[in-house]
Amino acid sequence: MAMGAAAFGGWGLLLPVVPLAVSVAGGSDAVAGASTAIFMATTVLTQLFVPRLLIRFGHRLVLAAGCLFLGLPAVLFLLSVDVVAALSISAVRGIGFGLLTVAGAALVAELAPPEQLGRATGAQGIAVALAQMVTLPLGLVVFASSPSSVFVLGAVVPMLGLIAIAFLPRTRPVAPPKRAAADTRSAARRFVVPCLAVAAASASFGGLSSLLPIAESGRASMIGIALSVISGSMLVGRYGAGAVADRFGIGRSLAPALVLVSAGVVLFAFAVSGTNAASVFFAAAIAFGIGYGATQNDSLVMTFHAAGPERYSHASAAWNIGFDAGTGAGAMALGVIVGTVGYTAGFAMAAAVALVMAAVVSITSRFGPDRLAL
Repeated sequence: MAMGAAAFGGWGLLLPVVPLAVSVAGGSDAVAGASTAIFMATTVLTQLFVPRLLIRFGHRLVLAAGCLFLGLPAVLFLLSVDVVAALSISAVRGIGFGLLTVAGAALVAELAPPEQLGRATGAQGIAVALAQMVTLPLGLVVFASSPSSVFVLGAVVPMLGLIAIAFLPRTRPVAPPKRAAADTRSAARRFVVPCLAVAAASASFGGLSSLLPIAESGRASMIGIALSVISGSMLVGRYGAGAVADRFGIGRSLAPALVLVSAGVVLFAFAVSGTNAASVFFAAAIAFGIGYGATQNDSLVMTFHAAGPERYSHASAAWNIGFDAGTGAGAMALGVIVGTVGYTAGFAMAAAVALVMAAVVSITSRFGPDRLAL
């Protein structure tokens, strides 16, 4: 939990700051969104290789490398936030985030008893969300007063994770037995719905976190607080969904959570349509955060359940690819869309994607979590 807090704290510090810095330096909304998209693109590419790296080097070395790649390059933003520099640095930092996300989630599944997996992933989610609750608004506040300081903090905070990593148990997943081709395809199909669900919700988050500070540039502190409220609400969603999964069954929270995500984004679309009170933004943040947290936890537990203990690292990679690809694609796509149709219409489109995914989950849920597939 301490390692996760440091890693995601460093990520949260710069998540809304880098697009804003690019925009302040003269970049368009599309380029600002691209800084998040390129970060997530290299994250996803890295995640494809993490299961093999875990088997060869173990969780601790992979996590340590992730902290180094995520943290150290952030100081280079001090030299330039022009388009080429910002995108290049973001690409390198994405490698570190890819290592951390897959290895961190897989380690939780390795350490937790199967009957407590939902609550264990929820507890890890609490650590991550608490860190983001502090760092998302902090990054914007520090950037407003001292842009150079926020990039130094963005380098230092992930490095603190190395201290926690030193106290982790020495674990290394065993190479899974080879399955028949039919079994492998069946397991992969069971990943599809939960991974698409978290991708749909993350697309909204990627767009909101990258573009809200630009859409409401005159109220940066209020937007920072709203992003913090999202993270705080995720605490409720993640652990609540984990408790429901352990007690009542895996997958029961997913469709309602996606509906809540859609409702939250609709409220954000309304909030940016004019000069609305801060309370509207905070109501949107609460609805979105609870739904987003529950979507994350239930979809992750579903993916682990489909994979089985011998393939937890592969399940973690698949889920994190959905999560991060959705975040990057959402930031990039919405950056392009809002430049054409505006923020209100762009956010409404993101809400529609989450609502369609809720319908897909509801339709497929009749097959049960063990057979959930498209």
